[in-house]
Amino acid sequence: MAASEGSAPTLRDVGALAKVSTMTASRALRGDPKVSAQTTARVRAAAAELNYRRNELARGLRLGRTSGMVGLVVTNLANPFYSQLALGVEAVAASRGMKVVVSNTADRVERECEVVDDLAARRVDGIIVVPAGLEQGHLDPSYLKDIPVVLAARPPVGITADCALLDDFGGARQATAQLVADGHNRIGFLGPPAAWTSAERLRGFRTVLEGAGIALEDALVSCEQRDIATAERVAGNMLDQPDPPTAFFCANSRNTMGVCRAVKRRGLRTAVFGFDDFEMADMLDMSLRIVTYDPEALGRQAAEQLFQRLDEKRAVPGKAAAIARVILPTSIVDYTPAVPTAD
Repeated sequence: MAASEGSAPTLRDVGALAKVSTMTASRALRGDPKVSAQTTARVRAAAAELNYRRNELARGLRLGRTSGMVGLVVTNLANPFYSQLALGVEAVAASRGMKVVVSNTADRVERECEVVDDLAARRVDGIIVVPAGLEQGHLDPSYLKDIPVVLAARPPVGITADCALLDDFGGARQATAQLVADGHNRIGFLGPPAAWTSAERLRGFRTVLEGAGIALEDALVSCEQRDIATAERVAGNMLDQPDPPTAFFCANSRNTMGVCRAVKRRGLRTAVFGFDDFEMADMLDMSLRIVTYDPEALGRQAAEQLFQRLDEKRAVPGKAAAIARVILPTSIVDYTPAVPTAD
């Protein structure tokens, strides 16, 4: 007896092919020593012939166990930031004997809704989300039948949830303060159209300029660049003005790389300060400083918060600690080549 065409083979199909009961087939596949070696071999041969795979998720749910999985939802898997964040989440999950299901939303809220609903339907134990926008009702744990949710990199809006964030405002403020201290008073700002990170980094930038009495010109601010080529074009337009900026602050690595290209192509010595480190930054041979941080640490922090909620849920159902908002620090690395000193 074979499985129906187009359907997955069942344990009953395996038992029928091996000429044993479904219960005996199950025990044989589990390695039960009470099943004879000959019967076990026959059952395993039948399972191999039918390409049978046990549905561990369904089995676990029948036994009242959890799925053993957590979901991680990010906005752009092509960005190295998110792959490193995922490594941090996976490290913590692995230490707990759990697996991570990673999904990409392409920064679209509607896609995020679909992904989160699907993860909830699959009964994941918890979900970590880098939210795509300000519409977050679908991330509320009460909407998700009390599946714990932790937000990473961007805070909750209109919902109550734990979050792990970077010090976007503080890092931008420190970078801009260094540029002003270097004597720059015409500083261009380039960033992506992100709802939270770019806005916080722009806020840090504005705060320093206002405190220093430096007017912020609209022509020197652009928050629409998602890719390197567009950032290069926008930075080039600023540099080609009659009174160009003497420095740039960039709110993410793509904008930093675009600005560096525009500066290098023109043979200029314009100072560049970026947010987010990137490979080969130390090889560019130009005035370049970067606000950096540890994306894996952010992933680990978000995962630790999620598992803390899971531990609470198992220990005392219905009782939980106060919502936690953890902000991880940034630091600055200077890739500007040293100036040779005269002998």
